[in-house]
Amino acid sequence: MGVMRIGHASLKVMDIDAAVKHYENVVGMKTAHREKDGSVLLKCWDEWDKYSLILTPADRAGLNHVAYKVENEGDLDVLAKRVKDWGVAVEQVPAGGLPFCGRSLRMTLPSGHQMYLYAKKELVGKDVGVTNPDPWPDDIRGAGAHWLDHCLLMAEVDPAKGVNKVAETTKFLMDTMEFHLSEQIMGGPDGSVQLATWLFRTTTPHDIAFAPAPVPGLHHISFFLDDWNSIKHAADVMAKNKVRIDVTPTRHGITRGETVYFFDPSGNRNETFAGLGYLAQPDMPVITWTEAELGRGIFYHTGQLNEAFLKVST
Repeated sequence: MGVMRIGHASLKVMDIDAAVKHYENVVGMKTAHREKDGSVLLKCWDEWDKYSLILTPADRAGLNHVAYKVENEGDLDVLAKRVKDWGVAVEQVPAGGLPFCGRSLRMTLPSGHQMYLYAKKELVGKDVGVTNPDPWPDDIRGAGAHWLDHCLLMAEVDPAKGVNKVAETTKFLMDTMEFHLSEQIMGGPDGSVQLATWLFRTTTPHDIAFAPAPVPGLHHISFFLDDWNSIKHAADVMAKNKVRIDVTPTRHGITRGETVYFFDPSGNRNETFAGLGYLAQPDMPVITWTEAELGRGIFYHTGQLNEAFLKVST
């Protein structure tokens, strides 16, 4: 029962044509549908639902919303009550409120981000089919991302003001939607401040994560690749397409993931992420990183913090 996985992210972009070109030619997605308002829906080749990314024309970059898919239609009613009882307002959205989806729930997380929950989205199938499928499609492009994997959102943390939206949102998701905490960064004078969290509903190290910032924002959306060689190939694709790379191929200590960070033409940060890291299970002890080891947790190879990586968000 409950949340299964990330369903899609909706991003604001300032040049829709440049954005579509980026997500098709660099990430390797395909356009699935164009809306009358100019929005474009895209999917990865290994996904079976209609889309996992919505791009909407806007005058600035950023996140419109993130949506997670639940297992059954009845779960929406259970989750709506839990969210309301927790003290967060929830709105029932009729079928079609999200493109090609059944009814959904809309709420604003304590972090300030808008989230949808839905149970049904139009099924279109993987590009390789489900009968005697090949391991990849012949027309794969760019990095050839398999699927939208997770997102990292920025939330306010200010111990001086008694504000910690990272901890509050983490508790909200665990209490209402049964997310599990895989890793955390603890800091502050006595190490008691929860600065960042990684949460999961599947068996990967994280399906959503939160990090501190002065205001709510999007740090990145992430796309899954096979392995380290795929990460290096993705970086080559980015260089060939003159994409602005934020962090060249490296490994995280947190989640153990192999990674490249880069930006779409509007400045929304993307990641290609490889390696499942470890098998996340509800009874797994929480992995804790101390503030002193933050550099190694984020960039395991160098152990050096990149201030822009921590501060730039949309």
